[in-house]
Amino acid sequence: MSFNMQDILRKFQEMQADVKRVQEELANKTLTAEAGGGMVKATVNGKHEVVKLDIDPACIVASEKEVLEDIVIAAVNKAMREMAEAAAAEMQKVTPQMPNIPGLNFPG
Repeated sequence: MSFNMQDILRKFQEMQADVKRVQEELANKTLTAEAGGGMVKATVNGKHEVVKLDIDPACIVASEKEVLEDIVIAAVNKAMREMAEAAAAEMQKVTPQMPNIPGLNFPG
């Protein structure tokens, strides 16, 4: 089995450029998840930052503070998980079946 090192390097550079492009696209992507039957909605971006939090005024009751905090945490965590899954799926498209090569830091 012979291989051309220049072809391998070219394909590697193309893949590296694709990874960078996808990372940039993901940084601008947002995803919203809800909890508590839609009472709380959390929006996160591809950098895993919460960029918006929408709380239904009906659930803002001083005596239910702990319940509201739990719902907020659930919405944020759900949005973070969904964004991580979406990012992994996008990266898998440009780095299919990449072996884990130390130092290359390819996701997936």
